[in-house]
Amino acid sequence: MMSVPNNLKYSDEHVWVKEENGKLKIGITDHAQDELGSIVFVELPEVDDQLVATETFGSVESVKTVSELYAPIDAVVVEVNEALEDSPELVNDSPYDEGWILIAEPTDDTKLNELLTPEQYEEVLDQE
Repeated sequence: MMSVPNNLKYSDEHVWVKEENGKLKIGITDHAQDELGSIVFVELPEVDDQLVATETFGSVESVKTVSELYAPIDAVVVEVNEALEDSPELVNDSPYDEGWILIAEPTDDTKLNELLTPEQYEEVLDQE
């Protein structure tokens, strides 16, 4: 069974969101990294980029495929995980800790309530 931490919110696109001090740490789920296989490159957005919910903000390239990353919420990028430039495998090794992708400030906090709870995300996984 894939890890689905209880302290996160999720999107249908297998992206997780962690609220920390008014900012959002964002990455891909354990399920997503497992499906992709060995990740060899992460295309990161730029600081100050505008994220628009359900639109792409980057991609993850594995030995199998390239997968687009879809924004879970409207936000502005305030930091990217530059460690992924030299060590993209962090997404495989530690998707919820060292393998985070970006930190953003939400532009509409109410949209956080539209993200999936851990239980709802597990239901999505069960249907795949």
